[in-house]
Amino acid sequence: MGKVKIKRQSIWIDMTPMSDVMVLLLTFFMLTSTFVKNEAVKVVTPGSVSEVKVTDKNVLTILVDNKGKVFLGWDKPGDMETALSSMADQFGVSLTGAQMKNVRSATNIGVSMNDIGNFLNQESNQMNAYQQDKGIPTDSIDGGMSEFQLWVKTVTDANSDMKLAIKADEKTPYKVIKKVMSELQDMNQNRYELITSYKKVED
Repeated sequence: MGKVKIKRQSIWIDMTPMSDVMVLLLTFFMLTSTFVKNEAVKVVTPGSVSEVKVTDKNVLTILVDNKGKVFLGWDKPGDMETALSSMADQFGVSLTGAQMKNVRSATNIGVSMNDIGNFLNQESNQMNAYQQDKGIPTDSIDGGMSEFQLWVKTVTDANSDMKLAIKADEKTPYKVIKKVMSELQDMNQNRYELITSYKKVED
């Protein structure tokens, strides 16, 4: 008796729903993700149990590395350009149009005003390397305000909604943090946020 051959049927799977789900997931991640800024120096923030998120708009970030160098960062390039123009006028520094345009490529500013021209002459991918061992001076000028204080004053005067946030490395000497806070206090800037990394409470 011969075998009965079963006719094979081709299997067809509709992939349309899967492609729809993939597009929705991709859109979700694109809209909810945040980009990490390429900061001038790498900072490992200390851990804390606070779950309060730092404001991400109109923020002047005061970055302090583990060597005590101070850098400033803005969330809007336009604010940085406005502040730089005002600081250049105060210090009598002449900047070209190309240098003013180049400041938009900087993620942070961490040099003295005497060196700002050389800093802005760097290519965008060389800026962080140029300034990482410099930092904004925190020593007072002729018994008055320091460059750091002048930067903060210039920024906050230009934008009254600007908030301050201090992001320091966990190995930054305490005396450096204390000095930064004291300089802010001298300017009546008593409200600022401390950026830390979230650490769960151990049971």
